[in-house]
Parts: sequence; structure tokens; C-alpha cells
Amino acid sequence: MGLPVVHFEIIGTDAGKLQTYYSELFDWQIDSDNPMNYGVVARAENLNADGIGIGGGVGSGPQGYGGHVTVYVEVPDAEAALAKAESLGGTRLMGPERVMGRMELGQFADPEGHVIGVITQAS
Repeated sequence: MGLPVVHFEIIGTDAGKLQTYYSELFDWQIDSDNPMNYGVVARAENLNADGIGIGGGVGSGPQGYGGHVTVYVEVPDAEAALAKAESLGGTRLMGPERVMGRMELGQFADPEGHVIGVITQAS
């Protein structure tokens, strides 16, 4: 059985504009009431009639960073997944880092430069 995609992320230069844009485009309910102003799209609010869908986020990157669109795959061990990505020719970009006290998060670029994230839920 494969590992699931559990989160998407759209990061740009202006979180507010992106959040408004995607909210109007896809009718997403985006909650950015948090210290990072990270616009959370809750999974429960993002399902089709068959109950299929994932949650995600829309926000801003650091000053001077153009942004990215990526998906996050849930893995049993973020460090092990990042090390394996590197051993297969990928490049670690960040992490793993504990985020909001409830998950370990990391990112890597595949051999062609596509950014993919990995998440390990804290136990």
C-alpha cells in the first residue's frame, strides 16, 4: 500500500491576495487566524460528494522568495524519508522540523527539481 498525499500548499509573495483568489475561485473556506497568517483549508470543508479531498494551506514565503506549489505525503519517519529521497538522487531542502508541536515536516526536491513535502504526525 502506498503512502497518502495528505496536504497541499500554495506559497507566494502575498498571502492575503492568494487566499482571496483561491477562496473565490474554488469556494474554499480559508482560516488564516494564526500567528503565521497561514491560510488553512480544512479537509472537512474540501470534500466532494463521495467524501474525497484533502486539506491544505495558502500563505506567504520569506521576503524575496517567489513561492511554490507542492504536495505533502504522510510518512512514518520524516528523517528516514528525506534520507531515502537523497539516496535516490533528490536534494533535501529543509527539515525535518517540528511544526505547531504536532508534526515533523520536511521538503526535498526530486532529481528534476520538483518540491515534495513529507509529514510525520506526532504521536
